[in-house]
Amino acid sequence: MSNSPIAIVTGAAKGIGRAIAERLANDGFDVLAVDMEPVSEDLPSAAPGAGKILFHRADIRDEQAVQALFRTAMERHGRVDAVVNNAGIIRDNMIHRMTLEDFQAVIDVNLKGTWLMCREAARVMKEQGSGGIVNIASRAWLGNRGQSNYAASKAGVVALTRVLALELGRHGVSVNTVAPGLIDTPLTRGLEPHVLQSLIDAQPTRTMGKPEDVAHAVAFLLNKDTRFITGQTLYVDGGKSIGAGI
Repeated sequence: MSNSPIAIVTGAAKGIGRAIAERLANDGFDVLAVDMEPVSEDLPSAAPGAGKILFHRADIRDEQAVQALFRTAMERHGRVDAVVNNAGIIRDNMIHRMTLEDFQAVIDVNLKGTWLMCREAARVMKEQGSGGIVNIASRAWLGNRGQSNYAASKAGVVALTRVLALELGRHGVSVNTVAPGLIDTPLTRGLEPHVLQSLIDAQPTRTMGKPEDVAHAVAFLLNKDTRFITGQTLYVDGGKSIGAGI
């Protein structure tokens, strides 16, 4: 078993999740990078003395798969020190055109999957008397046209975080949310240029954030020196949350 702290990061194949996994590895964690898509397997971080990134394929919508993930972590490492619930999907449409299937798919991954991960994390961390959970929500939980499913799912993640902070605080476990705004990822780069530019123009900073900006916030909340912070939502959105959905 490794002497390094152990982190689990979901949705870690690319974008924000990959940046979080790499940042935590550079901070000394051994990271189980969880995704449905392949990750470059078992790659050591480039930083000297840093932890490793170990790939684990799992569908977080599946209760048994999530339980198996935590069993694997405990068998290999004997503990789980941090869990970052980053996995999420979007199926945008105005509500009068949205299908039930698209609503349910987003809820299943973004909220149900996060809840399943949090439940297993809570069981492990309560027993060991320590740990940190960071749930990745979105500024969109404050409201965004065409995202009734996504915004509802992320609002649920914020509420879940607050409840778990109340339940787990006495056991030495912090639970927080990071809410990104417009981040430069393959998804945003796939937007029509005029749509992307209109989103950038609506930013107080007139810029997009980087995946690393989110990763820095996650690392801050998982640092042993910030464990008195719990139940909070930290926006990484260039100030967009100040104006909510405007």
